[in-house]
Amino acid sequence: MEKRDEQSIEALKLYYQQDLSQAEVASRMGCSRPTVAKLLAHGHARGFVTIDIHDPRDEASELAARLEKRYGLACARVAHGRAMREEEAIDQVGRVGAALLSQLVHDGMSVGISWGRTMNSLASHLSRSPRSGVRVVQLKGGTSFSERGTHDFEVMRAFCEAFSAEPRYLPLPVIFQDTATLSIVRQDRAIAKILEEGRGVDVAVFTVGAMGREVISLNLGQLEEAEVEALLRDAVGDVFSHFFTKSGTIARPQIERRTVSISLDDLRARPVRLLVAGGLVKARALEAGLRMGLATHLVVDQDLALALLDETSEEPSEGVDDATTGGWNIC
Repeated sequence: MEKRDEQSIEALKLYYQQDLSQAEVASRMGCSRPTVAKLLAHGHARGFVTIDIHDPRDEASELAARLEKRYGLACARVAHGRAMREEEAIDQVGRVGAALLSQLVHDGMSVGISWGRTMNSLASHLSRSPRSGVRVVQLKGGTSFSERGTHDFEVMRAFCEAFSAEPRYLPLPVIFQDTATLSIVRQDRAIAKILEEGRGVDVAVFTVGAMGREVISLNLGQLEEAEVEALLRDAVGDVFSHFFTKSGTIARPQIERRTVSISLDDLRARPVRLLVAGGLVKARALEAGLRMGLATHLVVDQDLALALLDETSEEPSEGVDDATTGGWNIC
């Protein structure tokens, strides 16, 4: 270990473990305060110290309670933090979603999953929580004919490693070119078994997709340009690649008939449906999906929560302290 590393560790211990100020650390070590600041920064860069912030609002807050009431949810959680970039929001809802999922999954359960950036974020935050007899079922095809990755295998692997679960892969594209080919594929006994198992999962974990020229669901090489244009015009979002309008109807039935994923009716029949979404771009799609009754449990970032509640800034109710959980149900 280099001398600077040793000095950095000494400064870190004095600052974090003994709770000395930077000036006091400088006096103890016989150096200047700017030097201490550099040593602390060096220690962070070298990974000698990590900081975990435990925000009680991750598990209960007034904002989450209002979401539960508005949408009839069993549980809502909000990743608090203002004006996050989309990447930050996705990372934070993934973190909060992973913590909630670990509480929802028990021995012998089957867990159905989707794929995409948000699901990949959630999967990356899962800590190892071994369970007995858990199965993880892929609820939509994930094979891509483009350079855009779906992260389906990565998500499945992370879920199985976290819960010591058995995987049930669905090695198909999510949208077929024609209904005739899909009909033949569905007759395969192995495929039919996975699809049937997906319809009966105990917990479904998924996100909602927004509409836009660059979103992954429109760039997997499975849709014609005219179909993409029609979806951009008529749909506000998708869940499990079922594209829906603002009123909750299927946007393009001809695409729906070529789609390989759990149906929205079968999804609504699942007892636990955890929807995780981050970023204001998903506000319209999420609002419609919640009105459709697709979720029982919800994880969103603060700005997205405020958008759902038709607010631009959080104004706590009189007498409510959002840093405590008093009076709120912790789900």
